Amino acid sequence: MHGIPPLNALRAFEASARHLSLTKAAQELNVTPGAISHQLRGLEELLRVKLFERGVRKIALTPAGKMLYPGIQRGFAHISDAVADLKQSTSQQVLVVSTSPGLTSKWLVPRLYRFTSEHPDIDVRISSSLQNANFTTDGVHIAVRNMPIDGVSDSSLVIERLFEIKLVPVCSPRLIDAKGSMPTPHALAKMPLIHDDTLAQRITIPTWADWFRAAKVGKIDLGRGLHFDSPDHALNAATEGAGVLLAPDILAYDDLRTGRLVIPVPLAVSSGRAYHLVFPKRERRRRAVEAFSGWIKNEAAKLDPSYQLR
Repeated sequence: MHGIPPLNALRAFEASARHLSLTKAAQELNVTPGAISHQLRGLEELLRVKLFERGVRKIALTPAGKMLYPGIQRGFAHISDAVADLKQSTSQQVLVVSTSPGLTSKWLVPRLYRFTSEHPDIDVRISSSLQNANFTTDGVHIAVRNMPIDGVSDSSLVIERLFEIKLVPVCSPRLIDAKGSMPTPHALAKMPLIHDDTLAQRITIPTWADWFRAAKVGKIDLGRGLHFDSPDHALNAATEGAGVLLAPDILAYDDLRTGRLVIPVPLAVSSGRAYHLVFPKRERRRRAVEAFSGWIKNEAAKLDPSYQLR
């Protein structure tokens, strides 16, 4: 015999061999069990071999069927991969990005239009949560995660540092204008304080107590002031002049760059942490992941740390 048997007959064989059930194969292919049986008998006649032993309620592969099945299964897998690759290259791709709410609203969203204008065929969907995404169950392709500065060890993931997180005091320039001059650390201790309580949830992250200790200022009443459980809400309060906030520098970056916020005392403390780009190694070949990875690393490289000295 020359040539390839009919595709429908091979599909019937592959599904029947995989399930070892004509009923389940018929359900998968949306035909009747009788149609599956007819396709299999036609294939056996064409190949002149018996592929299945048929029992009352079950079937089993013959030695010839066992020889044929692996190659047919690989063939359909290759066809499926080829069709998926074609769809990915010719149609709009969905890219699910996981980031924390603060980084999303204060840094990523104001820049995201540049990525979408460069890649109009990629449909970006932001999954914003304080919880780390599960790449297996959450449908997330790539994430930006707050991790220890040297990252973590996970052989299944690609982990690349984007930027270190430092904490700086920030406030509205209106507060400084009202005082008439840039305050000293001691003067700052008497100003209204804003607390981002999400910092206290990580025992290694510095708080106002650590900042004043680094500034050599003691006996501060840290019980006063506004408390927020969201860093972007705390930053909004600071820009409105409600007080001085100890903020992650990357989240305050755009407000500092545009002058909505200023750093009254140029003393930064290290958090010992950094934002990292994270994605499963299995996603490395996905064009959308590759494009977003290159774009966000380029955006991170544009950050100018000199704003802290202005």
